[in-house]
Amino acid sequence: MVFAIPESYKSFLPRFYRLSIVGVFSNMMVPLAGLCDTAFLGHLSDIHYLAGVILGSILFDYLYRILKFLRNSTNALTAQAVGAEDDAGVLVAVLRCGLVAFAIAVVILLLQYPIHQLGFLILSGAPETEQAGLAYFNARIWGAPAVLLNFVLIGWFLGREKNGIVFLISLMANGSNVLLDYLMINRWGWESAGAGLATALSQYLGLLVGLIAMVLTIDWSYVGKAMAQVFDRQALGSTLILKGNILVRFLALISAYSIFTNLSATFGTVSLAENGLLLQIALLSQFTVQGVGMTAQTLIGNFNGQGRPENCLAVLKTAIVTSLLISLGFALSVVVFPETMFTLLTSHTEVSQAMGSYATWLVPLLTITSVAFMLEGYFIGLKEGAVLRNGALLGFGVGFMPLVVLAMYLQNSYLLWTALTAYMTVLMLFLVYKLVKMPLAESTAV
Repeated sequence: MVFAIPESYKSFLPRFYRLSIVGVFSNMMVPLAGLCDTAFLGHLSDIHYLAGVILGSILFDYLYRILKFLRNSTNALTAQAVGAEDDAGVLVAVLRCGLVAFAIAVVILLLQYPIHQLGFLILSGAPETEQAGLAYFNARIWGAPAVLLNFVLIGWFLGREKNGIVFLISLMANGSNVLLDYLMINRWGWESAGAGLATALSQYLGLLVGLIAMVLTIDWSYVGKAMAQVFDRQALGSTLILKGNILVRFLALISAYSIFTNLSATFGTVSLAENGLLLQIALLSQFTVQGVGMTAQTLIGNFNGQGRPENCLAVLKTAIVTSLLISLGFALSVVVFPETMFTLLTSHTEVSQAMGSYATWLVPLLTITSVAFMLEGYFIGLKEGAVLRNGALLGFGVGFMPLVVLAMYLQNSYLLWTALTAYMTVLMLFLVYKLVKMPLAESTAV
């Protein structure tokens, strides 16, 4: 019996997997570079450098990962403009979103002192750990303009299906990060400050590649028309509303990760290191499946802009199956080959041995997360930002926080992993409910 692919899928499957392959590999570069940071530091004799960077990264989880709404919203706006064959609108998307990104970056740099003062007042750890985390923060913060503008450029190129350029940006930014990590940590002995500086400099190298690609690929005949539309009050307001809703989604998710990490720190330095390293593996999987999710939101936005909503659900189903295969591969590789995976990240046996008892949590967490992320990609492609906002708040308030409070009271790491899994479960169920209730991919509400 020959397996037959339905005709409705044949029209986009080659395009979907061509874009997804590049999207997955480019998106993996970010957490891989982060794992290289921790791997270099994890093999130093003093564990406080590793723990300090894990702790200091919490602040960047807020500053950068929540600001990835710039990438997602730029992708959605660009994909719909491409689908509607609005060449000026394609250029307006990157200019308007780039303006917002640059303004936010300036504010971050101006407020960097109160940000780290407040951050390390809330975060807890041993004095040596906090000192290492602060050195990391003070070096890495100067990369903020490059990071946020890269988010916009990556979203714009993804919306135009220029995934090869996205791959080049990611390769330059994250490949140079690995090289600079080696020089600044291993060769020059700059420890956590070197890790932060390496990451900041590498982002500017990635931005350089993105700006060159932008100059070479835009249609200059539409620049004047696009500039006249950038400051249109009504359109700018709609863009900010969409970005704000997606921002809430990222804020809730990263708040959960940050609370998870900070509570791990209160359980001790070893608990912080083991939970932090396992979370890095989870984030590697999540960044990878987000490469599929970005492809899904690009195609869904494109089909919706063309007035072809019948293809949107087919794209979603394909994305879910693909992401499940990827996430299960990550989870099972850790469960089946724990020693191989853990010894790559750290030479501290007290950390690697303890990680094994929590590794099985990656199976339910990563599989549920992959489905939830694909559903989010569907709603981002339709510019249904309010659905993402409400789902994230529900997952955080109903699924995550009650179990976190219990984990804090009982000082139990297993309950922390249960809380993360519950967050994703509540989010997934809410998005499934909204998917069933809404009309077939016809809304462009923000």
